[in-house]
Amino acid sequence: MTVYSSSSRNHGLDTLRALAIVLVVLHHYVLFVSGADTFGWVGKIGWVGVDLFFALSGYLIGNQIFAAMRSRQGLSLTSFYGRRLLRTLPNYYFVLALYFLSPAFRGNLALPPLWEFLTFTQNINLQPGTAFSHAWSLCIEEQFYLLLPACALLIALCGSRRSSLRLAWAAIAAAFVIGMLVRGVLWRELVDGNALAINHYYKYIYYSTFCRFDELVAGIALALLKNYHAGLWRRLTAHGNLALGAGSAVLAIAFASLLSHRYSFAMTVFGYPMLALGFALLIVAALGERSLLRSMRIPGAQNLAVWAYALYLTHKQVCILASAPLAARGYGPDSLVAIGVSLALSLVSGWLLYRLVETPFMALRERYLPTSLRPPAALSAQAH
Repeated sequence: MTVYSSSSRNHGLDTLRALAIVLVVLHHYVLFVSGADTFGWVGKIGWVGVDLFFALSGYLIGNQIFAAMRSRQGLSLTSFYGRRLLRTLPNYYFVLALYFLSPAFRGNLALPPLWEFLTFTQNINLQPGTAFSHAWSLCIEEQFYLLLPACALLIALCGSRRSSLRLAWAAIAAAFVIGMLVRGVLWRELVDGNALAINHYYKYIYYSTFCRFDELVAGIALALLKNYHAGLWRRLTAHGNLALGAGSAVLAIAFASLLSHRYSFAMTVFGYPMLALGFALLIVAALGERSLLRSMRIPGAQNLAVWAYALYLTHKQVCILASAPLAARGYGPDSLVAIGVSLALSLVSGWLLYRLVETPFMALRERYLPTSLRPPAALSAQAH
């Protein structure tokens, strides 16, 4: 979730980020607070907001890496990793400290070992229902941040630009196929007919790195198109409204199928690639010239987009903690008062984390690591 200046913001991407965090918050409210159809089908399908975040991250981070690799200066791994750490770790460590230092904050739920959070491996064989379980998606993103630039540079060293591009596209195609195969095998072995089918589905498929990279790969594919196939990219983004319609149609089919058969073999194997295709088309629409999604400005979307990371980290536990005192005052979780107060507290907590923790570190990043490019001094030394 890259931060842009106000003059360079893309309103379409802001809208998608805002949509992603709204979907996640509503879903978590249904799952961990109300336990009912509080927001109808939107609350049930809201988990796909994480997949939308994955697709956005794949495109944005991939675009940074490929653009730097194509530039005269080249990609600096040190700068790239430094920028990512300053972006993600301060907020994460602050919230992680709340979970580990305050039993009241985590509601006395069991916590996985600290080392799993610190090494971003908490998502591996994660037991559903543990405290700070929603950090699983951040673990996958951090693993992605770690591997993608190294893989991109390795592929670039494998020969000419044409052969490297062929290898890159082959790797993207293989990633989709491998993901589907792994999910299919795991479903057959661990879910089908098992007494703990749902538990195993989440533990070994939904939270698994090897099963959940479809949307990240789709975003990378878009970044590769943009940076290395300029003509095709121009033709694609020239039809932003068509991409918006096609993406909406694909997602409508995916949502309907997932709502009725989410844990089936077919949707386990093919549901995530469908989401990847649908969200990739929405990103194309957000980037398309004269696209409705790009030009449309939804009030509050920019703020939600900017605060999205902080909101993601804090909203779940804030809503859980607010539910008991609200219920004691006669406001059940399905009441408008409880919903309004819980969502407002989520916004406030996310904004505070953004202002007090994220913003100072982002300022440090812009001062000391403004780009992921190699510094000019490194280029001069290399030339001599």
